[in-house]
Amino acid sequence: MTSPRILLQNLDDLVDDSEASSDRAKELFSVVDLCDSHSELRRAISDPGTSVEARQSLVHHLLDGKVSTQTCDIVKQAVSRRWIRMSAMPDALEMLAVRSVLVEAQEQGHLDDVEEELFRLRQVILGDVELQDALNRRARPVADRQDLVNHLLDGRAQPQSILLARRAVVARTASMLTTLSTYMEQAVAVRERTLAVVTTATQLSDDQRRRIHEQVERITGREVVMHEIVDPNVLGGARVEVGNEVIDGTVASRLDQARRKLG
Repeated sequence: MTSPRILLQNLDDLVDDSEASSDRAKELFSVVDLCDSHSELRRAISDPGTSVEARQSLVHHLLDGKVSTQTCDIVKQAVSRRWIRMSAMPDALEMLAVRSVLVEAQEQGHLDDVEEELFRLRQVILGDVELQDALNRRARPVADRQDLVNHLLDGRAQPQSILLARRAVVARTASMLTTLSTYMEQAVAVRERTLAVVTTATQLSDDQRRRIHEQVERITGREVVMHEIVDPNVLGGARVEVGNEVIDGTVASRLDQARRKLG
């Protein structure tokens, strides 16, 4: 599977971060939803056997007057690119939309707040099985599930956090929890940093926090934004998650390994 960051790189030269906004993101989200709901359209605008001019003409016909000229131009340029699979272009447009929201938050001086609020929301959902079920139930209309997110965050979060949380409900290619994690990774990437999630049995001391932070930065070679989770079930030690990599030094993990060796 190609990472969102790699997909996004295929569109990097099409956008100007100075024009990033939630409004542009909403338009791009609507284009992605249109592609997702019409497989024939998705095939038509990504078919390398069709001329670039024909694909761009189709995009213009569909979007002219419905989205801004800038958004229409971005999509027209996107369909002119070669993609590794039919769904890759909508995936990249989705990531571009998310980036627009995050860059807007950065320009307004509260990107840190947005990333922290998405993390907290994820932890709330993770700790409530009934809430997870309510948000993931596909039989329940998306609008109803988004209203539930509004209820959770209204008055407690930045507008960009609410917009992204509502979008995560759609969960196009993964669960809502995984989608929120992806958004958090994008948020720290906007600041050219790496996200690390550290799970321990008890709250870290300042010295422990500093040492883990330094170790992770040494391993990754990048500045790190670190989030902490307290989970008594790990018993002791620490589990550090950086992207898809997991460094598990918890007592629970070592006991589990010992049990497997003993058969």
